[in-house]
Amino acid sequence: MWRYLALILILALPAPAVSQEVPQPAEVERYLDDAMPAASAPGLAWALLENGQVRSGVRGERIAGSGQPVTDDTAFPLGSLSKSFTALAIMQQVEAGRLELDGGLADYLDVFEGQPGAVITIRQLLSHTSGYSTLQGNATGPGPDDEADTLAARVRQLARTAPAREAGTSWQYSNANYLILGALIETFSGLEYANYVETRILDPLGMDDSFVGGSDRGANAVVASGHTPWFGGRRALVAADQPTGDPMAPAGGIMGSAADVARYLAMMMNGEDDLITAEHKAMMLQPASALSPHYGLGWSLDVNSDVAFHTGLVPGAEAIAVLSPSQQRGGVVLVNANSGMGFGVTGDILAGMSALSLGEEPRAGGGHLGTQSLYLMPLVLLLFFLAGSVTAWLRRDGLRAKSGASGAFSLYFPVLATGVMAWVFLDLMPKLFGAPLMTFKLYQPDMVILLVASSVTGVSFAVFRLAVAYTGRQAG
Repeated sequence: MWRYLALILILALPAPAVSQEVPQPAEVERYLDDAMPAASAPGLAWALLENGQVRSGVRGERIAGSGQPVTDDTAFPLGSLSKSFTALAIMQQVEAGRLELDGGLADYLDVFEGQPGAVITIRQLLSHTSGYSTLQGNATGPGPDDEADTLAARVRQLARTAPAREAGTSWQYSNANYLILGALIETFSGLEYANYVETRILDPLGMDDSFVGGSDRGANAVVASGHTPWFGGRRALVAADQPTGDPMAPAGGIMGSAADVARYLAMMMNGEDDLITAEHKAMMLQPASALSPHYGLGWSLDVNSDVAFHTGLVPGAEAIAVLSPSQQRGGVVLVNANSGMGFGVTGDILAGMSALSLGEEPRAGGGHLGTQSLYLMPLVLLLFFLAGSVTAWLRRDGLRAKSGASGAFSLYFPVLATGVMAWVFLDLMPKLFGAPLMTFKLYQPDMVILLVASSVTGVSFAVFRLAVAYTGRQAG
């Protein structure tokens, strides 16, 4: 799922152009007046950064229809933007002499001794060149012998799992990499991941409205609730479905306000030795290797325009942060809604605000006919199969009269075709988005309902048609 959003944002980010002044908030508000209705996100928070100075604003509600406004201290899920915090924590451990970027996992984590991933290096984990796939990262869970779903349990299971590819041979984004990095942080700092990030990164930066999901620090925080697409509208997540970050915190579990994230971006661009050295900050924002030309250590890169960025996607919320050290500009946009499949697309507003933060003109949104067609296709097929079932009954005499090879083909081919269609809808298509069906459902529940309904209706139509043909013959 993350790949779909990231692709939209990368393509939508503007090409280098004549630099303009970073817009004043009034200009941002005018842009949001036009863009918010199309995105149909209940709430949004933004911050722009120029030469260390932060300007921020908010829009909408924390929960749609609640009357509870988004405020400056409202924390949103940062999703995979959390990976950059995990990478920063790893660099702190490197500077402390506890880890080496090119050290193998078996040297640091006992669970990897003698396992398929033993030779994977920390640099490969940071840059997504370890061999773990997107699907492996999204499908990871505790092993069968683990009683609780914890970070340690997931990493033990990953240690037993052979990466999809040989380490250091290809690039593929995977949450698995950052779960393992989280385990390294806990092992060598002696602190739980949440405690480490909050005390060693958030507190020193004054990020008072930010925390790691699931920690005690967030108990009394003002939090934006997530919303998922729901047949052209939005549906608020119930409390049980809200992302807590544990045990996925190192890959996507940090919560934060827009102004807090801007402070974090300012630190990454200040050229000073503070949380880590300026040299290591620059390293994080450069390609990690020839195999990873568009990803550094915890950051996606547009090297041609000296821009680093990271998107974030969790059930019910999306985010993007962008920074340009050479321009000393950056920005963050947080929304409490997932992008719809061509309807209520939040990616346009994230890309537009990112462009504004870099002094560029936002490109016009729209052009989502392909994803709209993909969304409507299972609905059209569902209606087609229902109509086909009715037609099969009304024309049952014709079905019962079919004979020979051509007649058998006419009766049995729809069973095969609809079976293949069900496999494509329920297995292949979700995996193309990098997630199994049940994970895909967390982000696009309405789409999954349509896929399941059309699959069941299609197979039922084919079987019903066959039963009508042969039952009638027996009765006659």
